[in-house]
Amino acid sequence: MTQQASATDPAPARRPELVPNPRAEAARIAAVRRYDILDTPPDGAFDRVAAMAARLFDVPVATVTIVDTDRIWFKAAHGLEGVKEIGRDPGLCGSAILRDDALVIPDTLRDPVAAKNPLVAGEMGVRFYAAAPIITPDGHRLGTVNVLDTKPRSITEDDTATLADLAAIVLDEMELRLSALRALRHEQERREVERAAREQVEKDKAAIAAFASTLQRTLLPPALPVVPGLELACHYHTASVHDVGGDFYDVFPVDGGRWAFFLGDVCGKGPEAATVTALARHTLRVAAQIDPDPVTVLRTLNTVLLTDVTAGSRFCTALFGLLSPQEGGGFTVTVATGGHPPAYHVRPDDSGAVWVKAVRPKGGMLVGAFPQASFAQATFLLAPGEGLFLYTDGLTEARTTQGAMLGEDGLTGFLHQRTGPLTATALVEDAVTLLASVPDGVGDDVALLALSVSDPETAPDAGVAATAHTTAAPEHFGQE
Repeated sequence: MTQQASATDPAPARRPELVPNPRAEAARIAAVRRYDILDTPPDGAFDRVAAMAARLFDVPVATVTIVDTDRIWFKAAHGLEGVKEIGRDPGLCGSAILRDDALVIPDTLRDPVAAKNPLVAGEMGVRFYAAAPIITPDGHRLGTVNVLDTKPRSITEDDTATLADLAAIVLDEMELRLSALRALRHEQERREVERAAREQVEKDKAAIAAFASTLQRTLLPPALPVVPGLELACHYHTASVHDVGGDFYDVFPVDGGRWAFFLGDVCGKGPEAATVTALARHTLRVAAQIDPDPVTVLRTLNTVLLTDVTAGSRFCTALFGLLSPQEGGGFTVTVATGGHPPAYHVRPDDSGAVWVKAVRPKGGMLVGAFPQASFAQATFLLAPGEGLFLYTDGLTEARTTQGAMLGEDGLTGFLHQRTGPLTATALVEDAVTLLASVPDGVGDDVALLALSVSDPETAPDAGVAATAHTTAAPEHFGQE
């Protein structure tokens, strides 16, 4: 394939110095960067090309090089140990990348540029050099495949074609590597986009949950008041931290030392329900200051919900009660209902069990559904040691281990079986414990409000209030 140059061969014509065009060189360097191959670890595919070139041309040294801005970097080097890169000027490869065809220098000492190269002038003493440029599909020359010998020689046109084929094989390997890099980068970018999207979703969820929790708390009293002779306790749980619930309750003073209380449930959830919740709570409070009669208050709320455009077509259920303190302890309670589940009047009996009576005035209709809705009320005495338990239907619609809803019968049975002090706090805590035992969790919002009359002989000036607002998931149902 190769033959040694004769000492009597005529000296070759001086090769003109090729100076790269600055704009073309900038584009070439950009192509080098595109392949991201500089300073990468050794690669078997490129090493095999260098070894093949050395065997085909029967030379001691063959290399695959990439030409950087100011250096020649060796991607593969057969027979050239310990050399990773050399300066670009004066260069062999640096000149080869400026040509469209292979560069062949039979005798480097007779070439004015090659003679100054460190591989020629130095200890290695290279006398023969041939290189084919590695040319990209868009015409940029990244580097060269080179064969070197310490003896002058010449090669045939077929040899130079073989060298060009080896350079093309190197480019094919670089293209495969670039495709793999692009696929990897695309996958990394996709994963990064997904990660960022997940993080944004989590941030959005947290923001929505925080907003919903904050909004929910504005719709509920921050704390229950202290009412002389009465213990109060409440609990609120939203089925989803992302939704603003429609349940509401409050206890507040009215005229003549009397106190009003209410508990209700707006149809639906979310911003629209929150609007109605805020409207209902505000209306009930204002109406009670004008006339605290429970039926009158519910009629006022019915009118407002039907005429206020912010309420839309939403309605609610509600219980509204009026507490009038009695001499010697206890309260006269008047409760009006607007389509709401019954409250429960509870007291211990002589046998140690709990006496339970549903407070269910007949005829109470949904509030905000019908212009001529009628509302009913009942009056009874809440004596010392007795309690009143109010709730929304999220409690009675919770399903037991048998899959059936707890219902009013189940709640009545639960209250009958209670043991221990019959106080407002105990009633609420027991109901929370009951809900925590529901196997599939609570599917709806739950509001609880309990009142109990203190015994004046043991606590003549007692007034206790407990407030709990919970927005955790059902499996974490509990008082905060």
